Amino acid sequence: MIRNEKNGILFYRFESLARFPEIRHGFFTRIGGVSPAPFQSLNVGFDVGDDPGRVRENRRRIAACFGGEPMVFTRQIHGALVRFDTGQTNSDAAFGRNGPNPADALITHRPRRNLVIQVADCQAVLLYDPVRKIVANIHAGWRGSIGNIIGKTVMAMENRFGSRPADIMAGIGPSLGPCCAEFVNFKREIPEMFWRYGDSKNRFDFWALSTDQLCRAGLKPDHIELSGWCTRCRSDLFFSYRKEGMTGRMAAVIGLR
Repeated sequence: MIRNEKNGILFYRFESLARFPEIRHGFFTRIGGVSPAPFQSLNVGFDVGDDPGRVRENRRRIAACFGGEPMVFTRQIHGALVRFDTGQTNSDAAFGRNGPNPADALITHRPRRNLVIQVADCQAVLLYDPVRKIVANIHAGWRGSIGNIIGKTVMAMENRFGSRPADIMAGIGPSLGPCCAEFVNFKREIPEMFWRYGDSKNRFDFWALSTDQLCRAGLKPDHIELSGWCTRCRSDLFFSYRKEGMTGRMAAVIGLR
């Protein structure tokens, strides 16, 4: 990934997606905001106990990195529901609260609409179709992963906009790695068909699962970029719910210029 810093805010971009000047994207770290511990410092989550005024300022700082254009948030529910951006600008949704409609994946063909997913160990998966000019941002927690939210998002891009999966580029952001994704109760929580992604210590490789789901959806393997960073191991850079419990949420952003 490519390191970027703007006005003291640290974020990373995927090398594969950075080749397309018609899009903006970034996976933001926890660095560069105004929130105190345990949310230090670039927390964008309103529902974790942080002061709302500080969260609004953190969101404004991220928006400024994208020219101050609208930031589209959604009410994430750890499910597999995909929603299309309606194009309605709602400053309260961006800076006051999350969007009113529940969804864990957002898709848009509209320029200057930056889709935002909040994470703290879950995967943010960014998609871009450079032929049809469609972007998507996916919140793939473990529940969304077993519900194949990734495959459903690709299918929604196909059905709505005529995207060809072989054209789509994907980036899997920093998230809980196979080194730390322990599921002690996996026999109760995770369907047996996914047990092959686990090891003898009850740790699961959701990076491999997401890569496989993207390939099964029709993406080319060389169109998939994996950050390879575990958020629990790198809590100096990223928020990690598994490590810290009460903590902030990071923003993963993608949009058409």
